[in-house]
Amino acid sequence: MTATILIADDDAVQRRLVENMVRRCGYETIVVESGDAAVAAMTAGDGPVIDAVVLDLVMPGLDGMGVLAEIREAGLSIPVIVQTAHGGIDNVVSAMRAGAHDFVVKPVGIERLQVSLRNALNASALKNELQRVRHSREGRLTFGDIITRSEAMADVMKAAKKAAGSSIPVLIEGESGVGKELFARAIHGTSDRSAKPFVTVNCGAIPDNLVESILFGHEKGSFTGATDRHAGKFVDASGGTLFLDEVSELPLATQVKLLRALQEGAVEAVGGHKPVKVDVRIISATNRRLLDRVKAGLFREDLFYRLHVLPLTIPPLRKRREDIPNLLRHFLARFCAEENRLIKGISGEAMTALSQLDWPGNIRQLENAVYRAVVMSEDPQLGLPDFPSIAQQTAATTHAETHAPASEPLIMESIAQQTASQAIPGNEIPLAPAPDAGSLPLFAQDGEVRPLDELEADIIRFAVSHYRGQMSEVARRLKIGRSTLYRKLDDIAAKEEQ
Repeated sequence: MTATILIADDDAVQRRLVENMVRRCGYETIVVESGDAAVAAMTAGDGPVIDAVVLDLVMPGLDGMGVLAEIREAGLSIPVIVQTAHGGIDNVVSAMRAGAHDFVVKPVGIERLQVSLRNALNASALKNELQRVRHSREGRLTFGDIITRSEAMADVMKAAKKAAGSSIPVLIEGESGVGKELFARAIHGTSDRSAKPFVTVNCGAIPDNLVESILFGHEKGSFTGATDRHAGKFVDASGGTLFLDEVSELPLATQVKLLRALQEGAVEAVGGHKPVKVDVRIISATNRRLLDRVKAGLFREDLFYRLHVLPLTIPPLRKRREDIPNLLRHFLARFCAEENRLIKGISGEAMTALSQLDWPGNIRQLENAVYRAVVMSEDPQLGLPDFPSIAQQTAATTHAETHAPASEPLIMESIAQQTASQAIPGNEIPLAPAPDAGSLPLFAQDGEVRPLDELEADIIRFAVSHYRGQMSEVARRLKIGRSTLYRKLDDIAAKEEQ
């Protein structure tokens, strides 16, 4: 899902002009005609997420400066680009002091607006990503730190927020890399236990002979090597949350003791003789279907029902592709800051291709791909060559198509073909539907020659698709100016709406 820009202007002509330019830049728009309506749109709890605002300073009623004050009072961190017909230095200083990110003078050109929007979104992504990292280190992650707008995640988020209001045991299932621990930390950070410890145990990384000692503690001298007394993770997490990652990997013998600890609210250390009372909220996670482990006799059924009180299943990244552009923007901002690299964005072509990959390693794999691209790239913008995984998957897809049995329909499409026919906007202008190469029909259905404007529209659509939204290249190849190209695209869109 691309970014959503709120446009607030009392002039209907200016609203329409700015809306058209913002859409050409590849963003969704919400248009309002007053400052009050702008504030209502930004503060609506059930409305769409607004990523940036293009705000007119001079409006009747609540003007632009008033809107900036309302945004600051509400504690919103939405970047605002103010615009006015009066470009005096006093207006610039006042708007910037009031919290505006940038300032443009009417009538703004599309290139200037595109740069301003891109910079505002990149700065916002960096700010949010650094805040998320800081919250993670401080143990204060909340659901606001989870980057998602996918419909597939809506029910999961809703259930997780309800779970945060109680101490109900939660079992989080999902593939590796989907963000199970992030959800667990958000549940803890939103609960009334947020000031208490959040303790993580990776059950799959502990040797079998040390599991009980690490979970429940041990007394000094209880076994060879026990030179000191150890309290155990349950005691460490008392009053807070214990996160049992990869809980399906626990040995059966330990599962018995874990079940008893959950039933009695007390743990007994290895070599100890007196149970210790603990108040622990349990959140467990697994990348396998725990019920299948129960059926296979590898996990106790009674423990399963103790943990499986409120199950959450996080969908893999391939089932919520609309989250990929936003994740890419956040990761790019963070790694550019960490590596001190000046990279302005990701090309629309690369964004489209990245959003079509399956990402078997999910968010973790996507994050590492961006990290590598930022470190290795020598260009100011990341493109297809900076992501070798795209080429590898394209090659695999092409190989599968080439060797598919003749009797079976080919259902796969290469990444390159998908890139030419679809667009997930990054910093590029989205592509319009285009006819196939070499198949421009000259006759209409009634057998008469098609009008010149229809043929021209088909040629422009094909050129935009062929050059993947690179409008400067489209204009150069068609030997027309960029402003003429945009005007013709407007005319095409207007005729299609009729």
